[in-house]
Amino acid sequence: MDDDQFNFYARPVNEGTFELRLFVAGSSPASLRAISNLREILERELPGRYELDIIDIHQQPELAQEENITAVPVMVKKIPLPRRLLVGDMSDTSKVLRGLGLVNE
Repeated sequence: MDDDQFNFYARPVNEGTFELRLFVAGSSPASLRAISNLREILERELPGRYELDIIDIHQQPELAQEENITAVPVMVKKIPLPRRLLVGDMSDTSKVLRGLGLVNE
């Protein structure tokens, strides 16, 4: 897999920044879909207002352990609170938007 798959960062430029982590398992089809789907949603809904760390659990197992990650792909919304986890390939846009707290439950 191309190394820049796991080096995608959008730096915050203003208040209201979302801090997110996406845990994936290498270049599995579900992981690649989750990366692509989440990037698309974030660029459309939160351009310039998020920081996304993509973490391969095979390369950084300690981070997965720190976050108690037991399934991948999984997105962890760290900020703004409340912290939320969303498991899957991020293909259900409405579910992702609810997970981010951008639409009412």
